[in-house]
Amino acid sequence: MKTHIIPAIRLTVACLVLLAVAYPLALWAVAQLAPNKGEGFLIEANGNKYYSNIGQAMNDTNYFMSRPSAVDYDASGSGASNKGPSNEEYLQELESRIQAFMAINPGVERNQIPADMITASGSGLDPHISVAGAKVQIPRIAKERNLALDTLEELVNKHIESPLWGMFGPKKVHVLKLNLALDALSSMKGGQHAN
Repeated sequence: MKTHIIPAIRLTVACLVLLAVAYPLALWAVAQLAPNKGEGFLIEANGNKYYSNIGQAMNDTNYFMSRPSAVDYDASGSGASNKGPSNEEYLQELESRIQAFMAINPGVERNQIPADMITASGSGLDPHISVAGAKVQIPRIAKERNLALDTLEELVNKHIESPLWGMFGPKKVHVLKLNLALDALSSMKGGQHAN
C-alpha cells in the first residue's frame, strides 16, 4: 500500500504546483505582453464603461439589437444552450425570438431575418452581429430616430469589420460601437436617442 500512496501524493503535489501555480503564472505573464495587459478593452461613453470584447444587451428599439444570449450576457458564465435543432423547447424559443423580432421590425418577413438575430453564439457573449443583421434593422431605427435610411446605411457600412487577416470568418459589425456612433449621429442631426 505504501508503494502506491507515496507516488500518488507526489503526483498530486506535482499537478497542484503545475496546474494551480505554474500554469496560471505563465498565462498571466503572456497576458502582460498583450495590449491592455490582458485586462480587456474598455470603451468609455456617456459616463459608462463597457468591455468591447463582451456582448452587451441591446434591446431598446432605438438601437441596433445584439445577438440573443443563452447566458443573459453574463461574462462570468459563458456558454450556449446546447439544445439541438430537434429539441422542442429550443424550437419554441426560436419561434418566440422570430415573432419578437418581426413585431419590433414591421415589414421584415420571416425569411429575411438573419440567423444570428435569433440564435445565440457559442459563448453567448458575442459583441458582433452580421452585416445583414445590422442592415435588416435600419428601417426600424430610421423611424425611431427620425433619420434617413441612406444615412443609417452609410453608418453601418462605416462600421463593417473585415475578417481576421482578411480571410478568417465573415464580415461583421460591432454592435456597441455602432450604437455609440448612432447616438453621436442622432445628437448631430437632432434626432431622438435613448440614454
